[in-house]
Parts: sequence; C-alpha cells; structure tokens
Amino acid sequence: MESSGVSLNGPAAVIVLAAGEGSRMKSSTPKVLHEVCGKTMLGHALAAARELAPRQVAVVVGEPDGPVARYLADYWPDARAIVQGPRRGTGHAVRVAVEALTALDGPGLDGTVVVTYGDTPLLRGQTLRDLVGAHEAAGAAVTALVARASDPTGYGRIVRDGAGRFTAIVEHADASPAQAAITEINSGMYAFDGSVLAAALKRLTTDNAKNEEYLTEALTILSGDGLDVGTVWCADFDEILGVNDQAQLARARRVLNDRLLGSWMGTGVTILDPASTWVDVGVVLEPGAQIGPATQLQGDTTVGAGARVGPGCLVRDCVIAAEATVIQSVCECAVVGPGATVGPYAHLTAGARVEVAAAEAEPDA
Repeated sequence: MESSGVSLNGPAAVIVLAAGEGSRMKSSTPKVLHEVCGKTMLGHALAAARELAPRQVAVVVGEPDGPVARYLADYWPDARAIVQGPRRGTGHAVRVAVEALTALDGPGLDGTVVVTYGDTPLLRGQTLRDLVGAHEAAGAAVTALVARASDPTGYGRIVRDGAGRFTAIVEHADASPAQAAITEINSGMYAFDGSVLAAALKRLTTDNAKNEEYLTEALTILSGDGLDVGTVWCADFDEILGVNDQAQLARARRVLNDRLLGSWMGTGVTILDPASTWVDVGVVLEPGAQIGPATQLQGDTTVGAGARVGPGCLVRDCVIAAEATVIQSVCECAVVGPGATVGPYAHLTAGARVEVAAAEAEPDA
C-alpha cells in the first residue's frame, strides 16, 4: 500500500499538478492513475516528493470526488486534494493551491515551495533534493529545473541575456523562430521562495496563445523585480519526461524497468535477458537470484538468494524462497518454499504453498 509520510522538516510544501484531463491517453482511466512498473504515475510523483520530507503535500485535481481524489484518500491520506475547478493553466493551478494552503495554515507559506507534476513518473527524489539544495544555498526567489533537449519541440525555452542570466521562459506556442531554436528547455518543475510566490501569482496574465495563466510568467515577473532566478541542470533527460499518450507511457515503463533491472544487477542478481524481463517497484530480489527470459515479477514479490525464476513465468505477490526453482509457470499470491520446484506449466493460485517433498529433502544414504 502506498503512503504519504510528510514530516515537520523540509520544504514548506510540495504542490503536485494532477488536474490535466489526459484526453490523448484515449482511456477512461485518468492519466495520472495509469501504472508504470506497478505504481501509478501520481504515486511515483508523490514518492519523489516524500523524499523531501515536506511539511505539506498538495495535489491539484480536477474533481472533488473523482478517481484521483479517491485514490489520494485511499493511498495518500496526508496529501491534500485541492480542486482547480476551471482549468486555466499551470499558473492558475498553483495559485489555487497556494491560496488553499494559506487559508488552512496561515497568512503565507514560510519556506520553499516545490512544484512538480503527476505525469512525470521517472523523476528521482534525489533530483528534487538537488533542486531544493541549490535553491536554498543560493537564496534565490525561484530555481527552475532545466535540461538540454535534442528535440525541444513542445517545451518552454529558457531565454538568457548576453551574460547568460535568466530573462524569461517562452512557451513553444509563443516562441519566435530564434527562440524555438534554443535547446535549453524548462522541465516545469521549480523551487520557489514561498514568501514571494503568492504575490507573483496574483500578477499573472493570460496574454498568450492559449489564454491561460502560465506559471512560467511568475519567473519573468520575479526576474523583472530584480530578484534572483536560478536554474539547476537535470543530467538525465528521461527524468523530466511527461507522459501524455500511450506510446509515451510505454516508453516510461521501459525506462523505469531498465533502471530497476540495472539496480538489481548491481546487487548481484542475474538477469539473463533484460529486454524480456519486467519487474515492479515493489519486487525484492536477493543477491544470487537468477531471473530467466520472458519473466514478469509483479506486486510485492520477493525472490530469495539462489532461487531461479524463469524462463516464461508470471509471478505476482509471491514469496519464492532461497534455492527454489519456478519454470514456465504462473504464480499468484503463493509461497514456494526453500529448495522447492514449480513447473513447468503450473498455476499456483492464492494461498498455495509448495514445499520440498520429504524424500527429496532427506534422500536415503
């Protein structure tokens, strides 16, 4: 079960924007509730936010009683669902969240306010910690997470002056040909000084191609006021990838799966064919385990040291104990004991338990 786990230390708040309709997904499931390696995209975003130990977590949703709000109530009860209502852009969404948080907790947000998105499942908590650390060390009014894109289409461009200082973020739809050629792009994630954020949000306009309140304009306002606007580079471009359609969702699954497999192989797990092996974020593999080709490990599955799973297995919410073997089988909510063998062509259902036969465990002398 997912959980929130906020604390009294860390930033004043993390605001996660999750009110987008996600029409390009062509799905009845809200975009941010699609799963990537066993966790919803919103769950990934909240897990990254939790690593900051913020005092408050707010999620901007589109409906008060919709699926996203219900998901938060069930799995992240300490995260406040704040309804945007009419969806008038990212700046409007953050303004609604800031006004709601200050109405509940006092006249202002004292400290750092981080803004992230519910459709960026690859963002690491360490990247957010680096963003906040650099922001607070510099004493900036706001710090943006930026990256270099080989194809910047669709992204806001970072515009700098001749001395390399930040001057503005120009959205793709509003960019001139010269600005569109810029490859330094805005991730849309920021660390703000809460004491100046609320005032800047009240000054946003809708003078743009979409007639929306862009959060990016807040950075231009703060820069124009003579306040420091900083940037922090995100070295891994995959981390800031937003998911807007099924193809991008599949790419996110592949990227995260490769990341997980690489991490497990680094601990001493053998993955015979990473291209055909899939693991969820809740899976635990002990050093010495061997995972064969065409194998899916889902949910809260654990595989013990020296166990061999695969080829051709689907294992969901199971315990595969040390030195056990599972070949070409489906196992669901089952336990395979130490040294036991399952398959080929077995189907273990919920509650099943397989142990080593007595004769096998204690052979005759």
